[in-house]
Amino acid sequence: MHDIGNPPFGHSGEKAIGEYFKTGNGKQYKERLTEKEYQDIIDFEGNANGLKIVTEDRAGTPGGLRLSYATLGAFIKYPKESLPKKPTKEISDKKYGFFQSEKEAFLDLVEDLGMLKKDRNEIAFHRHPLAYLVEAADDICYTIIDFEDGINLGLIDESYALEYMSKLVSNINRDKYYSLKYKKDRTAYLRAIAINTLVGEAVSIFLDNEEAILQGKFNNALLDKCKFEAQIRDIINISVEKIYKSKEVIEKEVSGYKIIADLLDVFVVALNNKYDEKKSNYDKLVLNLLPEEYQEPKENLYDRIMQICSYIASMSDGYAIRLYKKVNGNLFN
Repeated sequence: MHDIGNPPFGHSGEKAIGEYFKTGNGKQYKERLTEKEYQDIIDFEGNANGLKIVTEDRAGTPGGLRLSYATLGAFIKYPKESLPKKPTKEISDKKYGFFQSEKEAFLDLVEDLGMLKKDRNEIAFHRHPLAYLVEAADDICYTIIDFEDGINLGLIDESYALEYMSKLVSNINRDKYYSLKYKKDRTAYLRAIAINTLVGEAVSIFLDNEEAILQGKFNNALLDKCKFEAQIRDIINISVEKIYKSKEVIEKEVSGYKIIADLLDVFVVALNNKYDEKKSNYDKLVLNLLPEEYQEPKENLYDRIMQICSYIASMSDGYAIRLYKKVNGNLFN
């Protein structure tokens, strides 16, 4: 659920959607949107899109996936709207957690859960306590598992695995480690020990700070208070250098900007033309590429734009690439 709203090409995909509406052809819609609606799309946020996906009404299924409010509360890492942007250095203000289209659903949720409102004029709340644990789970996973993936893919030398994991955990059985024949098994062994260590650490920090968390006075991620914070930072830094900045990843992200901009251009224009009753034959064909639930335009422009943004954000990297080729007339590659 944590990653369900993320677009293709990861965080680069979020930026690509935003850039289309900020500096690309989508800039033309700015004057027809409210300030907060426009901020939603120029600063497109996978977390907010995730809430949209799991709560949005569909024909015959009001309330989306109909998850419990406790589950939704634990999911929302940033319980605020898109403006003002980063009003404080508190972890819960780093991004935003809902689009204007889900504002009423969000307000109903936080009221029912009794989440604490921040002492500000805008819509902003302190986190649900369980959101800290969801965040810690994500931090642990991407830190350790991305590092493991980088080693298995040959982007990071295996010697780094034992060196950096030894700094993180002290109970590595080296005889066990060297007895494992395959690199994948050796890195899996290190990963399991590291995750177990960090899970225990996150639980301890949560329990030690439970009262402050319940009172809305704990303003950091759990692992920011971890005794292994320096070691985690070292692992993240090497992952950034060796994985996230690898030529293969950067090439895909560069392509993603063009792919996402072109898909937005084609589908937003076609949906708006259908709403305005001036769709061309090309628009009709394009709209038939959309899943049925996205083909009927919403009443206002903001919701129509969000229809298409949410659809594109639901794609995998591979599907976005294939669809891009189709709409650009390349059916054979």
